[in-house]
Amino acid sequence: MYRFHQTKVDTHLFMQLQDLTTVLAKNEQLQFESSFGSFIDVTENKVTAGRFWDRLPAEMQEAGAKSDVILRTLGTLHQTDVKSLQQFKKDVEDSLLPKFAIQLMTLLEDIRLEDAIRKERPGTKRNFSYRRAYFHHYFTTQLQSNVTRSYATDEIFCMIYLLLFANQPDPSFPRVEKAQLDMLDSLKEHLYSVFETKHTRDNVALTGQIVRKMQQAGYTDSIHEYFILPIGHVETYEKNTLFDELTRTDPLVNDDQQEETNEENEYFDETFSTWHRENKNDDRKQNFLQFELEQGTKTSMLGGGARETEDGDQAMAAIQGTSGQSKQNDYSDKETLSKKENTSENSGESSFGKENEHAQMFTEYAEAPTEDEELQYRQLVEEIDPFKRKLAKTIQLTLEHKQNAPRTDLLFGRLSKKLLPIFLEDSPRVFYKKEQESKEFDAVFTLLIDCSASMENKMEETKRGVALFHEVLKELRIPHEIIGFWEDANKASDSYQPNYLQYIQTVEDSLYKEQGAKIMQLEAQEDNRDGFSIRHVTKKLIPRSEKNKFLLIFSDGQPAASGYDQNGIVDTYQAVANARKHQIDVVGMFLANGQIEENDDTMMQNIYGKERIMVPDVSALPEHFTPLLKRLLLKAI
Repeated sequence: MYRFHQTKVDTHLFMQLQDLTTVLAKNEQLQFESSFGSFIDVTENKVTAGRFWDRLPAEMQEAGAKSDVILRTLGTLHQTDVKSLQQFKKDVEDSLLPKFAIQLMTLLEDIRLEDAIRKERPGTKRNFSYRRAYFHHYFTTQLQSNVTRSYATDEIFCMIYLLLFANQPDPSFPRVEKAQLDMLDSLKEHLYSVFETKHTRDNVALTGQIVRKMQQAGYTDSIHEYFILPIGHVETYEKNTLFDELTRTDPLVNDDQQEETNEENEYFDETFSTWHRENKNDDRKQNFLQFELEQGTKTSMLGGGARETEDGDQAMAAIQGTSGQSKQNDYSDKETLSKKENTSENSGESSFGKENEHAQMFTEYAEAPTEDEELQYRQLVEEIDPFKRKLAKTIQLTLEHKQNAPRTDLLFGRLSKKLLPIFLEDSPRVFYKKEQESKEFDAVFTLLIDCSASMENKMEETKRGVALFHEVLKELRIPHEIIGFWEDANKASDSYQPNYLQYIQTVEDSLYKEQGAKIMQLEAQEDNRDGFSIRHVTKKLIPRSEKNKFLLIFSDGQPAASGYDQNGIVDTYQAVANARKHQIDVVGMFLANGQIEENDDTMMQNIYGKERIMVPDVSALPEHFTPLLKRLLLKAI
């Protein structure tokens, strides 16, 4: 079973940063992550922001994380010279101050990139101002700490930052020892030239000069690591910039060349008419194909001479297909459609989110209840009967009131043809409603229950809430389904994560009396991959014809499964947002163990927003669940 430390993830900010990464880099493949330090890695297709921003107030956190993304997507991606950085990394390996050198190089390069971005995009100044303000405060406190602990090299680095971003010409550092102050004075001639650097290699040379001076003075490597190299897997790239690396064309797999004999070649001259509006032929259908060639033999034929597109051209498209043994049939439209459907079915689980690409869903159904389960369920129904009767009565009275209420002379509704009261009365009643509304609820409910191992001591009490849900909806003749979900941690691996949906009640059999005892078969299992399960249930709810669709989730904590630690909250938030886009009302219910922690409420808010119910003790679930059911049922009337 996988359990991880609970980190506060602001899902709205995370999605903003993901969109910012995609838009600024102009590459949909790049994904945003929070990590130790900020870097861009086009091998793994990710851009990261420092995780330390998460500890700051909301405004500072947003501006700081955005400044990291801006630096990497607008700066490092396009302007940092990869070859210079590769050589720098090799040289640093032989240095006595490798950590200090990397941090200094990153700092100097970020200064150069920030200055260029500020000029090109003035709108980024606010984010960089917040960044500078935070780092100035941070390195001021770190300097005092390093002085106390006698970390000389770390003192130098903190003073370098404070000197380069000082508000006055020559800032003072009163508590620092004279040796470090003298070293800083000797480095000033090099440091001030950072504002004149035009290229990555200039900063590499500058860093080398400073590091050599400190090595000669006998300094050892720094203890702390404030910055990391801004490019991940820098040694693997071939082009000068990461942008060129993203757009480079790989050579052909084979490197052979066709031998040609000019005597055996035949040449043909043929005239092709060009398009012109005067000889435009609307009846003629023209098709254009474009292919990416990866294998082939080089010939002397001229290439790269394709004409530019014109207004009359049809749109060019890249096509993709599959090969297989021919059935020697006439490929009619019907067979083509069938092939397309089969291909989409075998295309994997990519539609269920990036975090779930290796997850597979299996479906189980509850067995026929035993006599013991029947007995236990009858006892459970007796316990929740007062809640059931009160709720069912409230809904029925509301229905009756709606049926017996006046249908004419109303303040709102459909406009009547009798408009004379508008001129005769101060509060004219000129609206009406349709005569008879249906007594049937046009609604469907789905209840998802987290069956992770942490629910072990809560499952018995949870069954009371599930039984209340089933009995009330059954009495009101509302179709519903009850599903437990979990992931099998014992069988999970990096490339295979089996997940299960256990149907306790299906929509089809939810109104039968003898089905309720199946609820007693709910048991705690292993992990919980919430977003994956929500997406599967949403997919089945979308095509249903009911006007009102409700999805309720019982859970007791943060989503946790194999490879689902950091982005589990974000993935679940995206699954919930997708369901709401399809007009499905989603409500999350958190089942605590006696007390609701602040981080639990924050986590549920980040996933479900305002539509969340926090239950401090699972034994009080019926008391909290009844008002929610009432609100949703009244909405469906």
